[in-house]
Amino acid sequence: MDPLEGKTLKFIIEYLVDKYGWEGLASRIRINCFAHEPSINSSLTFLRKTDWARKKVENLYIKAIRMDDHPPK
Repeated sequence: MDPLEGKTLKFIIEYLVDKYGWEGLASRIRINCFAHEPSINSSLTFLRKTDWARKKVENLYIKAIRMDDHPPK
């Protein structure tokens, strides 16, 4: 089963922010929308336009849920 199936980009970002915080997310993926005045909306705007960054976020999400004892449904 594809771990991204049924998950919106907003859901993925919210999950990662909840798990790591903005600082932790910025240290794992070095993009400005996570480091400078981060917000869900600015991150969504950037990631929807930037495929390479979105792929990094999706890969981090997959890695995070594999390490989590109770992955989101």
